[in-house]
Amino acid sequence: MPLFLSILPCMSTIQENITRINAILASADHHVDLVAVSKYQSADKIDQALRAGQRIFGENRVQEAYDHWHTYKNDAQYPDLTLHLIGPLQTNKAGDAVALFDVIETLDREKLAKKLAQEMQKQGRRLPCYIQVNTGEEPQKAGILPAELADFLALCQGEYDLNIVGLMCIPPVSDPPAVHFAFLAKLAKEHGLEKLSMGMSNDFEKALPLGATSVRVGSAIFGARE
Repeated sequence: MPLFLSILPCMSTIQENITRINAILASADHHVDLVAVSKYQSADKIDQALRAGQRIFGENRVQEAYDHWHTYKNDAQYPDLTLHLIGPLQTNKAGDAVALFDVIETLDREKLAKKLAQEMQKQGRRLPCYIQVNTGEEPQKAGILPAELADFLALCQGEYDLNIVGLMCIPPVSDPPAVHFAFLAKLAKEHGLEKLSMGMSNDFEKALPLGATSVRVGSAIFGARE
């Protein structure tokens, strides 16, 4: 039985879950960051994760992230707190996202690239960004199509001077995730990008041997969403 499955039924405490998952990540032959997905979670559960030493968190929506984190971001007790935006970003929220987040994982279109570049220049921030790739080419899902990645990357790095550090994907539910993780790793290597955000609660172990440098884990840490 994969080790991560043993986390889900017991859900003893958030601290124990974080410890177990970090032990799995430590078994990889390279460093992997644990991004704790705190969307829809209560303040109490977030506090438990912070007390357990977790400092990297992922949020899907700008306003909810602000509600969760604006106090902590100004708290000297958490100077190493890092927030990743892992959900779709509307251009009218780009300014708020640049002000609050430390990493943008869902860059997926030119209009957003332009707006992020403008906001980062205005605010004096140059955030690391991931390009979200629609590896399954699903029409309902956000992300750059693989065939368009080269041109989009060149545009982001050239015209907009964005700090593109890696790629991110969300595999189709019906497909074996490892196929998409391997494909994303191949694309990253072809384009000289070092970071790969791939793998979630139910499949992150499959992403580790394929080069994931960060995994986005929610329910395996916090339990079912409230």
